Amino acid sequence: MRFLTTTSLTATIAMTSIAMADGHAALPLKELPGIEDRDHWVPGEVNADGALEAMQAVVGAEAVPFTGTQDGPIQIALIYPSSDTSDFWARNYLAMTKRLDQLGIDYETTEFASRQIEHSLQSTYANQVVLDKDIYDYVVFGPSELAIQADNISKLAAEEELTTYVWAFHTPLKDLDPQPDAWFDFSSAAGALTMCDYMLGRLGNDVVMAMNRGIPGITDNQRSGDFKACVEEKGNWTTVYEHYGEYQREGGFAGTSLILQSYPEATIIHNANTAMAMGSVEAQVSVGKEKEIFSTGWGGTGLELDAIRRGELDATPMRMGDDVGAATAEAIKADLEGRADELPFVFLGRITVAHDQMSAEEIDALEQEAFRFSGVGALNR
Repeated sequence: MRFLTTTSLTATIAMTSIAMADGHAALPLKELPGIEDRDHWVPGEVNADGALEAMQAVVGAEAVPFTGTQDGPIQIALIYPSSDTSDFWARNYLAMTKRLDQLGIDYETTEFASRQIEHSLQSTYANQVVLDKDIYDYVVFGPSELAIQADNISKLAAEEELTTYVWAFHTPLKDLDPQPDAWFDFSSAAGALTMCDYMLGRLGNDVVMAMNRGIPGITDNQRSGDFKACVEEKGNWTTVYEHYGEYQREGGFAGTSLILQSYPEATIIHNANTAMAMGSVEAQVSVGKEKEIFSTGWGGTGLELDAIRRGELDATPMRMGDDVGAATAEAIKADLEGRADELPFVFLGRITVAHDQMSAEEIDALEQEAFRFSGVGALNR
């Protein structure tokens, strides 16, 4: 494997590839706490030791061109809710195709667009791709909702002619049969722990915190719940109030206004997404408290980075947004070179912390890295 550097890592992945040769039947590779209570596996249960880190390093490095030959362009079908307002899909499409260009892989794409709520349309598209399986080599599927599209994922994965990749989820459902070839996403849980380590290192122990949480569910459980559990356990932090702002700017404003009035002992306000972070900052600025509160965001969007530059937001876990698309291109290269068994089953994009102690040049460099393929600033869609 071209990007592994140690004999032990290569041996570990080689043994894993043997165990998984029958279509991932040997999953999980290991068991982590809570496995019996989940209907899905977490990345640490299905990735060989070191495989994810090795792939992340490849994705963050300069492209190493494909060494093989092609009879013609590979055919890639993309089924995803790219008609919605989120630019995740468009950015990672650009990242995938531009990385393929860098790798020197000839390709053609066919996009099957939908909105997030159009579950049945995605089923129609999946059936169409199965019927046309002789046309396509790869299918990238971004489920409208994982459980609803589970049968379609397995239907695509069952076709030997197709290599199936899933975008925007990193929780392989245990009862998927067969499993797709790989999953690509960012982990809110990993981001929460990265943020926890940063906050403890910067602010220390025995801190009083309040939170603007999103909507009860897996995403907020990770972004907010895992962060809270980490700082409370490792740093003896105290959480005095939790406001559910439903991921809306207004919710962040209302929650922060209440916190400032009723919980003045809270010196930290944790926000679970960009919209609530912007509302929180607005509430603080309106009463001149933005310098007294340490405020966090989530995701490292342009709005958050601008707020950090203005001195209104203090820190945010920042996704290297183009990693998912770039990793997909690298997975295609590995597959074409006969090295697919060396890849992580679940790829997670890198998350780092952007913060107000960085220089303007450092923040700019981080933003350029995150959107190195799709471009900084709003997309023209």
